[in-house]
Amino acid sequence: MGTSLWSLADLCTPWCLHVAATLRVAEQIVAGVDRIEDIAAAAKCNAAVLHGVLQHLAKRGVFEERETGRFALNEMAKGLLDPALRLGLDLEGIGGRMAYAWSTLPTYVRTGEPAYQDVFGKPFWEDLEANPEIAASFDALMGPLGHGVPDPDFPLAEGWERVRTVVDVGGGTGALLAEILRARPGVHGILVDLPGTVARSAEILRAAGVADRVKAIGQSFFDPLPASADLYVLKGVLNDWPDREAAAILRRCAEAARPDGRVVVLKGVVPDGVPKGFSISDLLVGGKTRTVGEFRELARGGGLEVVAVGRQASGPSVVECRPLAQ
Repeated sequence: MGTSLWSLADLCTPWCLHVAATLRVAEQIVAGVDRIEDIAAAAKCNAAVLHGVLQHLAKRGVFEERETGRFALNEMAKGLLDPALRLGLDLEGIGGRMAYAWSTLPTYVRTGEPAYQDVFGKPFWEDLEANPEIAASFDALMGPLGHGVPDPDFPLAEGWERVRTVVDVGGGTGALLAEILRARPGVHGILVDLPGTVARSAEILRAAGVADRVKAIGQSFFDPLPASADLYVLKGVLNDWPDREAAAILRRCAEAARPDGRVVVLKGVVPDGVPKGFSISDLLVGGKTRTVGEFRELARGGGLEVVAVGRQASGPSVVECRPLAQ
């Protein structure tokens, strides 16, 4: 049977997966708790309802009910043991924020403005600031746990030989900066993100063996950035902001990079004519993927000129800019 509109629209399976992940059902089964009554007792939930949820998932190929009320993991269900996947599905962390935010899509489509605050009381970034545990799960999802080890290999028009200091703007807990420095022993780094986020960077930097070459600064990237570094990196930052805010971030980078620094934007730019699609970041914060032409215009408004456009071997776009002369 082919794909139907209803099969595309049905929310039963996604929500059942979210619940199974949130209740750590797969972990319980691995630990030997496989009877529905025991699973429900450990999860402090209703056994009959949970039984129905797991039976639905088993019909969809997630879990096996080998005898009535007794479940086992199949290959698909083993995926729920992946900590990164669990971050995105756990309704009690950032996964819940993303899941419930989809109910704001009609308002976003009608108005062009994110309506995240209609559900959670505050815009996304303010909500994270007010809820440290949610913010920590977001940082984990954005870092190595959720997205794997970042790729530090991206080309520069004039090569890396003259780069001595890299500023990772909005660099989260330092995962990308750590890999950049680990690959280049002569380079020093500055990590810039909000105070609560950079406070969680120490372990990542220490594990990479680069902590002695990094200065962590807790601040907004809408404020003046550390000046006169050779390279300013923005990975997955601008696509989380509308044009006005994205231009303001670029403007801060241009101010700090003058006269001879460079600004590299990783991710969020597609070739002209390529469909941009839609993502959860659009919905949460009103961000957007931009074409090369759109980005050139945005960069110029932020005081930068695009000098090179490419792509990392691992996939993300690479756009290199230099400050415009004043």
